[in-house]
Amino acid sequence: MAPNSLIHEKSPYLLQHAHNPVDWRPWNQAAFDLAQAGAKPIFLSIGYASCHWCHVMEKDSFEDAGMAALLNDAFVCIKVDREERPDIDAIYMTACQMLNKAGGWPLTAFLTPDGKPFYVATFIPRESRLGQTGLMELCRRIKGLWADEREKITAAAEQIAAGLKKAFVFEPGTAPDAASLDAAFNHLVQGYDPVFGGFSPAPKFPTVSRLLFLMRYFRSTGNSMALEMVVRTLRAMRTGGIWDHVGFGFHRYSVDEKWLIPHFEKMLYDQALAAMAYLEAWQCTRVPLFSQTAEEIFAYALSDLRSEEGAFYSAEDADSESREGAFYLWRIEEFEKLFSSEEADLWKSAFGLSRAGNFTDEAFGRQTGTNILRLNAPLDALAGDFGMSVEALEKRWQQARKILLAVREKRVRPFRDEKILADWNGLMAAALAAGGRILDRPPHVASARKTVSFLINQMGDGKGGLYHRYFQGQAAVEGFADDYAFLILALLELYRATLNPDYGILAEDFQIKMVDRFWDAQRGGFFTTAHDDGIVRPKILYGGAVPSANAAAYANLLRLARLTRNPLWGQKAGEMAAAFGGSIRFGPETYADFMTGVDFAVNPGTQGILICQAHTPAVAALLKSLNAVYAPGSTIWLKTSENADTLGRMADFTRGFPCGKALESRLFGPDGQWNQVSPDQWVAAFDRSSVIL
Repeated sequence: MAPNSLIHEKSPYLLQHAHNPVDWRPWNQAAFDLAQAGAKPIFLSIGYASCHWCHVMEKDSFEDAGMAALLNDAFVCIKVDREERPDIDAIYMTACQMLNKAGGWPLTAFLTPDGKPFYVATFIPRESRLGQTGLMELCRRIKGLWADEREKITAAAEQIAAGLKKAFVFEPGTAPDAASLDAAFNHLVQGYDPVFGGFSPAPKFPTVSRLLFLMRYFRSTGNSMALEMVVRTLRAMRTGGIWDHVGFGFHRYSVDEKWLIPHFEKMLYDQALAAMAYLEAWQCTRVPLFSQTAEEIFAYALSDLRSEEGAFYSAEDADSESREGAFYLWRIEEFEKLFSSEEADLWKSAFGLSRAGNFTDEAFGRQTGTNILRLNAPLDALAGDFGMSVEALEKRWQQARKILLAVREKRVRPFRDEKILADWNGLMAAALAAGGRILDRPPHVASARKTVSFLINQMGDGKGGLYHRYFQGQAAVEGFADDYAFLILALLELYRATLNPDYGILAEDFQIKMVDRFWDAQRGGFFTTAHDDGIVRPKILYGGAVPSANAAAYANLLRLARLTRNPLWGQKAGEMAAAFGGSIRFGPETYADFMTGVDFAVNPGTQGILICQAHTPAVAALLKSLNAVYAPGSTIWLKTSENADTLGRMADFTRGFPCGKALESRLFGPDGQWNQVSPDQWVAAFDRSSVIL
């Protein structure tokens, strides 16, 4: 069978559908011109390469000749990769949530020839079943309605389009304050699961933004409940089936409340955000499991997701050998074959393995005879039950894990989506830079530098901006606000890790570009796209699995304001807080990612400056001590005779501090004055809320 038009695309997801009998077309003007010329409605399908249910719908419907014939006859069919075009996905996912109070992928939408939706759903089976109208029947109905009652369809589409325009408009108001932080915390407590951690019964997502907010709230208020919620959740995630105990890394989410059964996709952004949460939790608690987990996340990303150029691929699939999770599941007989009877019994007990299997089929709830590895408790808690030291049990597990990993590597690996996305790479670079600083791992900082260099040099658009996607040597798709926001975050984290002012200068340069391209001059905040070229120009505040560009930009602006002491950035941050203030006050817990920035604004961290002739061992020792402390709002400048001019270009005020001593430490106090202090006093000022658990 001849391929369809998707064969010329670069998106791995679109290429997966290039040999479907459906006459798929990419999202472009030619597809809309074809719909207009033929007066046909559009069938829009949005998904991504590692999506399990996208694969199911492809096999069920899009590879079926009869279904394809109906789609080709009645519609112009457009396929979109939601990761390549998050702007398109945002519009039609919002429509889905408006109409159905829920969303997900694959996203299925029927549009008028000018792109206005009139029917939106998620996964639809080919044949009707269990009260759900099948895609075949639905398409026949819409074909008839389009022929006989088109006016009703277009009227409905106009009404939905009007609703979409309102959906991306937010209520202005006074800036969120300490009372807003309290309200967000109290709402999160109400939704918290005190037994298994997390914030919903099922499915359970990592919701890292909530965890980062709670740690900041703990630091600001001393409320131990906030930290307890984080600790329980991170422990449960790390011991659950959502964590890959053999090869490391987090799966996308758990379908059950106990974190046992995951959706097996592994997304780059989940690794980056989870690493940030575990790093900060280690700073707050010094629990070794948390720093270990962050290190293991980095080990997975660097070994399995990193490209030769130093950037990171997007994801690994949920499926292999046409079965979800096949790569990750184990039969008890495999343990009995690989290990001695005593060793097999140990791990069967630790992981709760059984012959019937603890993994159930999501669609039908049937036991499969296979097991997902899930620890009944962390190894340090299990050691006493097994009558051995934590060190001995950990050593035995690492030996067993390597055996299991070698066996698993012989299986058919899940598909890896090898497109490189600027925004997700920005997140991973930020996490690596933070990890290198906090854990004193210079190679992680070097990896972050290489990733950022790739983004700037290989994904630059030739006009000082960014492209969004890179694949097989080609950068394409005009950059979105998210790409700029997360690259700026990575640059700020690299500055904090290296205290090299070049990164601060670059961060400010990209912030200028972001304001120029995406700022809403009428209402404030950042649009997702640089141009208004759709049925609506999205502006996103709610973050979901990934922080929104507006939330990330708000925190970036606050950090830049303190780092450079340029009043423009504080002014822009204030305008953002006012632009979204009314919406945030109505439901602050909904915007936990933005509330982390609010905490940054309400509870300023310690600011300081080191002055010295060179980067001496005494300076290195002081920085190592400071980096281990949980102080997310802190700002540090290091002035040496070598970097004085560059630092002055980033933060002009530092010119007033001459380099005259081997080490001089100053703190910027609440009185607005710089006070000379000893290094010990500085560490104490940073360390006012860390606890040992």
